[in-house]
Amino acid sequence: MSDFTRLLNAIDAGDSKAADQLLPLVYEELRKLAAAKMAQEQPGQTLQPTALVHEAWLRLSGGENVRFDGRGHFFAAAAEAMRRILIDRARQKRSLRRGAGAKRVDLNELEVAVAADDDTLLAVDEALEKLAKEDPDSWQFIKLRFFAGLTNDEAARALGIPERTARRHWSFARAWLYRELRRQTGE
Repeated sequence: MSDFTRLLNAIDAGDSKAADQLLPLVYEELRKLAAAKMAQEQPGQTLQPTALVHEAWLRLSGGENVRFDGRGHFFAAAAEAMRRILIDRARQKRSLRRGAGAKRVDLNELEVAVAADDDTLLAVDEALEKLAKEDPDSWQFIKLRFFAGLTNDEAARALGIPERTARRHWSFARAWLYRELRRQTGE
């Protein structure tokens, strides 16, 4: 059993000291991912990797009866927390501009959400909500790729799926997103 899993089990058992030990393990890994992705952000960005990680940690650890069934589940929850933070931020900025229109989306640029502009981020999130209903497995995978910035191999390990299945999820989700985003923009 890894230290990570041992600490999750201890937290589930009510050991408050285990959470103090888990934070440094998780923080560094999440911080590296966030820093790499935020480096690709547009100039003038006010959200820093540290702030994204801290906000995600607060959301993950702040709920009552929060349980994680291993590393994959934890990082899926972290990706979801980061996704919600980025979407909330994009919606807030968009509402300040009132009436910002949809833009064309190039799927080659969809590797990382934090490098996308707010309109693209909102369009992708809307499409992903539909994908979640049609294919939850691909949705989970692309959420880890797009919002947490994991590679195919990292996302496959986090979800406990074979690399071949990961490639299939990625291919399907990209094609599905391309079709859905084209439909949204009327192209």
